[in-house]
Amino acid sequence: MNSIKKYVAEFIGTFVLVVFACGTAAVTGCATDVKNVSYLLTALAFGLVIVAMAYSIGNISGCHINPAVSIAMLVNGKLSIKDFVGYILAQFAGAIAGAATLLGIFGKELTEEIGLGANGLYNNDPTASFIVEIILTFVFVLAILGVTSKKEFSGSAGIVIGLTLTLVHIFGIHFTGTSVNPARSLGPAIFVGGEALANVWVFLIAPFVGGLLAALVYKFLAPEEE
Repeated sequence: MNSIKKYVAEFIGTFVLVVFACGTAAVTGCATDVKNVSYLLTALAFGLVIVAMAYSIGNISGCHINPAVSIAMLVNGKLSIKDFVGYILAQFAGAIAGAATLLGIFGKELTEEIGLGANGLYNNDPTASFIVEIILTFVFVLAILGVTSKKEFSGSAGIVIGLTLTLVHIFGIHFTGTSVNPARSLGPAIFVGGEALANVWVFLIAPFVGGLLAALVYKFLAPEEE
């Protein structure tokens, strides 16, 4: 029963992430090539959702709401294989449900126009986009592993993680719209279609690679007692 509660929490958290953060990108008109207030608002929305969810469901599931985080926790022995699978399925389901909700709010025609915060390739270059997403995810997940490594950090962990996600979005939106989260990318891409769906493989694989690298590096760097 506890595992089911964790999966439901991950579903809710990822649903909220897509609706509020991707929804903010959509309603403010955030674009990778235009630096205006919507750019910063979108970055803040992603970070603030993490803060809100961390203090809402963090004590239930750990508030991964991101497959790249879950794979890092699996590698570092903080998540079982069973729960890893359950988390991943719940996260993708939550993201798809969130994107479907946005579609219902905006309608199909407007959805195709505003894109629901879907990611895109930097200069139509899959390789460059792949590298950018690995770096962004690496930094984000490394921060998560560090701040969740000790109990004395628990009170501030949600804020640190939220600010880190804001940071990587401020830098990364220009390049790819910032994914660092395969579930968050797949949900909008399914309903936007076109290039967003055709190129979504970059944003499915690269964050997993970045999360895995962060887990391995942290495992090497962390003091033995951890």
